[in-house]
Order: sequence, then C-alpha cells, then structure tokens
Amino acid sequence: MRKYLFLFLSACCLTWNARAQQSYELSSPNGEIKVSVRLEDKIYYDIAYDGETLLKDNAMKLQTTERTMGEFPKLSKKQLSSVKETLTPVVPLKFSTVNNEYNKLLLTFKGNYSVEFRAFNDGVAYRFATKGKGETEVLGEEFSLGFPGDYLLHLQQPGGFKTSCEEPYTHVESASWKPSDKMAILPALIDTRKEYKILVSEADLTDYPTMFLKGTGQNGVSATFPKVPLEFGDDGDRSVKILKEANYIARTEAERNYPWRYFVITKEDGQLIENTMTCRLSDKNQLEDVSWIKPGQVSWEWWNGAVPYGPDVNFRAGCNLETYKYFIDFASKFGIPYILMDEGWAKSTRDPYTPNPDVDLHELIRYGKEKNVGIVLWLTWLTVEKHFDLFKTFNEWGVKGVKIDFMDRGDQWMVDYYERVARAAAENHLFVDFHGAFKPAGLEYKYPNVLSYEGVRGMEQMGGCTPDNSVYMPFIRNAVGAMDYTPGAMISMQPNIYRSERPNSASIGTRAYQMALFVIFESGVQMLADNPTMYYRNEDCTRFLTQVPVTWDETRVLDAKVGEYAIVAKRKGEKWFIGGMANGKGDRTFDLSLDFLKDGKTYRLTAFEDGVNADRQAMDYRKRNADVKKGQKLSVKMVRNGGFAAVLE
Repeated sequence: MRKYLFLFLSACCLTWNARAQQSYELSSPNGEIKVSVRLEDKIYYDIAYDGETLLKDNAMKLQTTERTMGEFPKLSKKQLSSVKETLTPVVPLKFSTVNNEYNKLLLTFKGNYSVEFRAFNDGVAYRFATKGKGETEVLGEEFSLGFPGDYLLHLQQPGGFKTSCEEPYTHVESASWKPSDKMAILPALIDTRKEYKILVSEADLTDYPTMFLKGTGQNGVSATFPKVPLEFGDDGDRSVKILKEANYIARTEAERNYPWRYFVITKEDGQLIENTMTCRLSDKNQLEDVSWIKPGQVSWEWWNGAVPYGPDVNFRAGCNLETYKYFIDFASKFGIPYILMDEGWAKSTRDPYTPNPDVDLHELIRYGKEKNVGIVLWLTWLTVEKHFDLFKTFNEWGVKGVKIDFMDRGDQWMVDYYERVARAAAENHLFVDFHGAFKPAGLEYKYPNVLSYEGVRGMEQMGGCTPDNSVYMPFIRNAVGAMDYTPGAMISMQPNIYRSERPNSASIGTRAYQMALFVIFESGVQMLADNPTMYYRNEDCTRFLTQVPVTWDETRVLDAKVGEYAIVAKRKGEKWFIGGMANGKGDRTFDLSLDFLKDGKTYRLTAFEDGVNADRQAMDYRKRNADVKKGQKLSVKMVRNGGFAAVLE
C-alpha cells in the first residue's frame, strides 16, 4: 500500500512540476505591474497591479486555414529582455521625447509562431508573430478578458461594423453586457471601481481589420472582427454596399507581426491623458524627408455655413472666390497656416479635377501662397479610390493637404486603404486628415503626414455634442491619438436653452470651455470651426486661440477625474498653456499647483475663465492677468459645462 501511495504522490509532483514549468511571469520595470502567463488548452494570462488582480483568465488564440495558434501550445523557447530607449515623434502631440522602457517576454512555440508580452510601468501589451511562406487566411482571433469584480465600462457602441465612430459614450455594467447587446469600438475604458482604470486599444494596425469588443454575458468581453469584403455595389457618391464577404477576417502574409493589443493601467485618472502607449508600440517613421510636414491650425468654413457678414463683407457669401479670399485674409492676419475647403469646392463630388467655377481654386491657391496660407481640400474616400492619381495632381496645383471622409468601416480592405492613402499622399508631400474614420492605431507614426482622425462625436453634432460626453474624450479617444473634434465656437449656450442651426452655429458649454479645448484636445490639424466674422468680433479670444500650438514638448495633468473634469498644462518651448473643462454637475473650485514652472522665474499669466453669470449665459467670461511663480497656487473656478484657459510666459 505504501508503494502505491508513493507512486501516486510522485505522479502528482511530476504533474505539478510540469504545470509549474508552463507558468511564466513578467513584471514592469518598477515592479508594480505583473503579467502571469500560463499554458494550458490555450494561452492564458492575468494582469495584476500592486498584487491585486485586475484582469483574470484572459485568453488569446489566432486561427488560420492551416493552423490554430494558441491551442494546446507547445513551448520551444522562452526569452526575457529589457529595453530602455528614447523616441522622438515627428508630430509630438504630448511630448517631444518619449521614454520607452519595458520588460519583454518572448514565448516561441512549435508551429512557427510566437507571442511577445511587454510590461511597461503604465501597462501591458502583447501580440502574435508568425512565420511561413506565401499568404494565409486568418479565420478569427480570440481576445477575451475576465473581470474579477463588478466593473463599469465606458464604451462607444455602434449598431454594426459600419460606423463613423461618432456614437456618444455609454456606461455599461460589466456583468450585464450580453453577446446580444451592441458591440463596442476601441478604445474602451474599464473602471474597476477601486483604484484603477484600464484603457484598452490596439497599435501597429496594418493589413488587418480593426478589433471590436462584445460582452460575454459572464462578466467579461471578447473580440469580434469584420470579415473581408469580396464584392461591392453602388451606394451613391460616398459609399459602397458590401454584397459579398469572405469567411475570413484577413488574407495576409504568412510571415508577419500582428497588431498589438494593449492595456494602459493607471491609479491616477490623469495618467490616461498623459499616456503615450500608441506611440511606443507603433512602427517607426517610414519617410526619409519629413521637413515638409507642417502641423497647424486650420480655418474651416463648413460648420459656420461659409457666410461671413458685417460692414466689411460687400459680396454675396457662399462657396465662391470672394468668400474663400475672406477666409484666407482672416487666416493670414492671425497666423493660421491653412484654410479647409469642404464639400462644394469641386463641381461634383465624383470629379476631383474640375473645381467649382465660382471658386476659382487656382486663383485661391495663388492668393493663399501670397498670404502664406495653404489650401486643404475635402474629398470622399470613394472619389479618392477611383482617382488615386489625384495626389500627384494636387501637389502640382500647390494643395497642402486633404481631408478624406466617409470611410465608416474597419475591415481589412479599408485598413489597407488608409495606408495606401497615407503613402501616396506622402510621396506627393500632402498631409491627411481622415474623417468618418476609426481611431488612430499607429499609421500616424509610420506615415507622420497623417495629422489627424475624426472618429469622435465632435462639434459638428451640434446639440448632440455635450460637455457631459466630451469630458470623457481626453481619457479615452484622445488618449490613443490625434482627434479632429473641430472646436472654436464663439456662440456658447447652456444645454437647457440650446438652439443652433447653420450659419448661426453654436456650441454647448461656456466660452472659456471652448477656449480650453484648444489646449486639452490633441490634433495635428486643429480646426477653428467658427466664422471669421465671429472671431473678429471676439479678438481677445481669437488672439489667444491662434497662439495655442498643436504640437507640444511636455504635458502635465494638474487635476482630472474621468467623466467629470480635466485640467491640463502643456509646454511649448518656454511657454505654458493651461486648459480646463468640466461636465454639467455644477460649480467647482480648484487650487492648482504651479510647481511645473522654472525656479526663480516670474511668468505673466493671461487667463480666460467663466464669468459670474456663465452658468446661465454661457458666453460670459472674464479675462485676468497676474504675475505668478513656481510654488504658488492658482485658484480656478469652473461653472457647470465650464472651462478655464490660460497662457503663462
């Protein structure tokens, strides 16, 4: 009997040791974040912060027509290493230099594939890599997360894979999100309802569809992907109908790296705003010459109806030569480098080579060059696809950039389209602003002429664009990359009395709130959405707005709470700007530390803040000046849907 008991215990020990050998741990450089990987029927991993498990029994798998990677994985090699480097993004939206430090675990498996984990001080990322010859068809990818507690999910939930990614945020209990409910786009924010928040997104997305999330009904989420479209039908001048789909989500090279799946994990809400994870995980710049890429502000006519007015307007306003010259004169006076000519500049949306004769595009390009103002042209994606040589033509004309609209999809074909556009535009020294677009996922670092993406419920939504929704954006959408929200309204209203229609377009939120968005929101092309007439009539505000940079050397969050308020300081050279925005809950007062200023220097503060009646008359603001130094406190009051904007120099 003792002999059999000994054999039984020995077998148990061998089994335990075998299982122990199939468990691996990776910690962040500071030791606070830990990834625990185990190899069983799938590749599972847990993520913990300070010893507390935040995501549990997460699983991954990649299935192609030839094999299923991650199913009963057999490890052939394990490698641990560390990286510490400094990145210098061509278009620095947060920092002119980015510290990239992480520990790396590379697991290589039999079957010619590997999984790489990276643990940063502010998060975790992983990706598949495969080897092989020729092409392969990816049938699906498993990405599943398990929540050990009752979490709150902040999501954008479209009705299907066709989406412009402009849905308002929804706030979903993790345990109640069922597979039959609406899916969600990335990025998504997970609130653990304790100390931590987790931002989920992807990076280095190329030749592969965007990932969507859906609830499991068992307190977790899983991934779903649009399939490859095979046949298209006509659907007007700006879209197509997908008539037939493949049974796979991607047809791609058998040997490749797949997109990163990443988690930014923070104790402080402001760290979400400061994070640079997309930058750190994206492919490096592919362009030899980037000297021609000039981010900057843009005067935009669509939101205000292209109808300047007043005693200095003695012409019939509209989509014509005189109106656009008026916009160019305005841009020139205030040092705005570009104007955007939206729908209507061409005789037909289907023909990018024949301008509207009332516009006289070539005269405007000549006049703009004389005034040091470049021209940006709007196009539908379908027109671009049918006339892909337009980039060469536009470059010859002297156009500086293009705004491409209505893609509204994230399947592999469309992801490839973004990259083809970025490459062709770069070859012809044109920058790109993608509208009707999914979120940034790394293309903008590979081709830094991609200066912005919409993919946000921005101000064009008029009454559908509220501070209660927009205050989430610095923590979610803008936290993964550039965002073309199109701020700058000079008619401001509180939501209970909001009325607006072009050309008398208005925004919800106070005047100081609108001004603050130029500091808080990040975009390589920041639109000034309102009418030049309104900017001339509010010249003190306009002079502030037009000196706000679109690229930055340093970003510091002074105070922030997801869904309630964000106050951010940003530095360009020796100047600091501060922007604050708040939701509709009521008055708040903040005492902000100025410890980010240099020792021994006195700074002149010029501030725009909510006026005493701004909670009712949203255009009420006051301007104040003061001398401040490091070590002082700056008292700031924001009313409901209010804001604060300042420059220190």
